[in-house]
Amino acid sequence: MDFQSSPKSRDYLARVQAFMAEHITPMETAYWQKIEHAHWGGDWTQWQIPPELDALRAKAKAAGLWNMFLPDAELGAGLTTLEYAPIAEHTGRSFLAPLVFNCNAPDSGNMGVLWIYGTPEQKAQWLTPLLAGEIRSVFAMTEPDVASSDATNMQATAVVDGDTIVLNGKKWWTSGLGDPQAKIAIFMAHTPDAAKDRHHQHSMVLVPLDTPGVQIQRMVPVFGEYDAPHGHGEVHFHDVRVPLSNVIKGPGAGFEIAQGRLGPGRIHHCMRCIGAAELALELMIDRGMTRTAFHKPLLNLGGNRERVAEARIAIDQARLLTLFAAWKIDQVGPLEALTEVSAIKVVEPNVLQKIVDDAIQIHGGAGVSRDTPLTGLFAMARSLRLADGPDEVHKGLIARVELLKRGYFK
Repeated sequence: MDFQSSPKSRDYLARVQAFMAEHITPMETAYWQKIEHAHWGGDWTQWQIPPELDALRAKAKAAGLWNMFLPDAELGAGLTTLEYAPIAEHTGRSFLAPLVFNCNAPDSGNMGVLWIYGTPEQKAQWLTPLLAGEIRSVFAMTEPDVASSDATNMQATAVVDGDTIVLNGKKWWTSGLGDPQAKIAIFMAHTPDAAKDRHHQHSMVLVPLDTPGVQIQRMVPVFGEYDAPHGHGEVHFHDVRVPLSNVIKGPGAGFEIAQGRLGPGRIHHCMRCIGAAELALELMIDRGMTRTAFHKPLLNLGGNRERVAEARIAIDQARLLTLFAAWKIDQVGPLEALTEVSAIKVVEPNVLQKIVDDAIQIHGGAGVSRDTPLTGLFAMARSLRLADGPDEVHKGLIARVELLKRGYFK
């Protein structure tokens, strides 16, 4: 196996680095301060997209730095998962960059689903405007009333009724639901069928958010932050009726689609974690070498240099593990790389959380303020240990595969 970046990947990475240095980094702090000072709170009906974002997205699109996650030479950059990995890593140094390049979750995952599984009509209606950055989308899977670590627990239903499908249920942590440009949801729910096993009784359905019966209840804060103007919402579906043609790949295909969606998406999340960890390490070193206590730089006190060394080791190990998972996805597909993808999904958020925690400690009070990005990075790391499956579920999958190798089937 060869993790060496291709010339194409290196070219895109260099252009992304230059674009971020010139256009994103100089204005990002002011951008988020502008949103903070708007004092919207949790009232998503008042949320607005600052015009600076549209201007940045237009520049990125004109520069050809657009939809780079999509391995399609016509609709995206035509990069493989492995080629895109270092680009995703660098964008992880910014909360804004993935959105600027139209490579942000959950849109990238939803676009991937439509690209692979969508009908021509579904692609024309929803994939085309998503790829153009004209609208945004959400993914409604997690539920408030059940343990969503077991997706077969879903209480929400999608029941076929003639040429329509009727949706009922509650969803939350529906990321992006507060965005004024969010227009379409992919809703995953139970489609009862006694003739099928438990992994073929769920469906993914395209639901326009203005469909009667779709009711946004609230935005759910993460560590007290509402993440405006993006948000993570609770949304209820009351007898929502849409055409049967809105079902992606037909009733019962939900789990298959979920594995295809989440595999590459987890690579993106994990590489962004590595970029964020690199940023946290840089901040820790700079703070530790420019502040003194007891007549010494902070980094020379209390084993802090060891923490720097441990961070470097952990980041490089995590990067190699993620590149291996990306390589394997390209070679054999997401379903054959489940162990590797689960491994990185456990490792990367934990590595990021530990390094950010050490950086916060070095920064003292400044570390828990908004004067640095560290609190946001910590929230991201801790949340990702739950998002797309908690650590324990991924460890369980890895253990099961290992037991199967030894002939044990339980």
